[in-house]
Amino acid sequence: MEDDSLKPIADMAALRGEIDALDRVLVSALARRAAMIDRAVEIKRREGMAARIDSRVEEVVANVRGAAKEAGLDADMVERMWRALIEWSIAREEKALSKPNVA
Repeated sequence: MEDDSLKPIADMAALRGEIDALDRVLVSALARRAAMIDRAVEIKRREGMAARIDSRVEEVVANVRGAAKEAGLDADMVERMWRALIEWSIAREEKALSKPNVA
């Protein structure tokens, strides 16, 4: 899928600048996702839920595979990336859940 919103870029320096700007957006989105994981910890602690919920993991993977296909990306590659992100998120939750509730 080609992105019609891409503006013409004259040279590699300009293209690299655009890629660097997009990387900052992606990192910001990952930070926002991490903050949501921290909120999930609060809810899971309150409701006695485990960090890993296998059915949710597979639901997330299915969602991103579908989104990848719609965007014209390699769904297998996106799945590998998301599984790494999910494992990082679960480890973050497990670490937080293992600490006593300070509230």
